[in-house]
Amino acid sequence: QVQLAESGGGLVQPGGSLRLSCAASGRTFQTYSMGWFRQAPGKEREFVASISWSGGATAYADSVKGRFTISRDNANNMLYLQMNNLKPEDTAVYYCARQRGMSGSYSPTSQRLTDFTPWGQGTQVTVSS
Repeated sequence: QVQLAESGGGLVQPGGSLRLSCAASGRTFQTYSMGWFRQAPGKEREFVASISWSGGATAYADSVKGRFTISRDNANNMLYLQMNNLKPEDTAVYYCARQRGMSGSYSPTSQRLTDFTPWGQGTQVTVSS
């Protein structure tokens, strides 16, 4: 069973940048599509971005399109989320997760919580001056 561990969160001023990382254990990381979600205080967890197993296709929530970039390094079992021009409304706990489905598949429209498993423990991002 793959295990996921996020890192890279912290406190940043509005307009600043952060890069989140997600380290995956196991030998199958490179054959599965992945995603990032976030959960703000008092709100439901929401989709942020996803990436295909090869890294050749991506999908983003409208709220982050043009500011966030998802990427992956299959040789090192790493998933990334580069976040630029951060806003206070980006404050949340960020989670990485593996997309359900067969090895080698990707569905950019699969953005529900139930479309992903397993999940990491999350990393806190706070955007505040």
